[in-house]
Amino acid sequence: MLKDFLYLKEQNLKDVVELLLKAYTASFSDSEQTLKRNALGKAHHRLIILINNNPGIKVTEILNNLKVTKQSLNRVLQDLIKKNLILQKKAEKDGREKEVYLSEKGLELTNSLFNSQKNRILNAFKKSSPDEVNYFKNVLKRIIG
Repeated sequence: MLKDFLYLKEQNLKDVVELLLKAYTASFSDSEQTLKRNALGKAHHRLIILINNNPGIKVTEILNNLKVTKQSLNRVLQDLIKKNLILQKKAEKDGREKEVYLSEKGLELTNSLFNSQKNRILNAFKKSSPDEVNYFKNVLKRIIG
């Protein structure tokens, strides 16, 4: 019975933190060359992923999701606007709010970035059972909160 809770021991939790770091580093290193070619960094990449998965996301929602300051978000947004990768539009319900979308060029870049990461994740999922994949996703969601 006690054996069932060994995964809660501090060393195991430290191991999980290290594995999360290594998984993040490995999966995002796959897209580094594409980012470098486009003079973009990790902050740009995080924002592109968020916008791609949430077209029309409001700036306030981006701030809440990425846990960044308005100043740092504005710098990254302006970079992406100058490169014609994203578009900002006034929200229909409240014109004071801005909605953010990927442009056609932004969608092409997103596909390139995603494809560079997809193989690593797809290979890991292929070596896992459907239940393992679902459990993994659920645990990640719980870590996020």
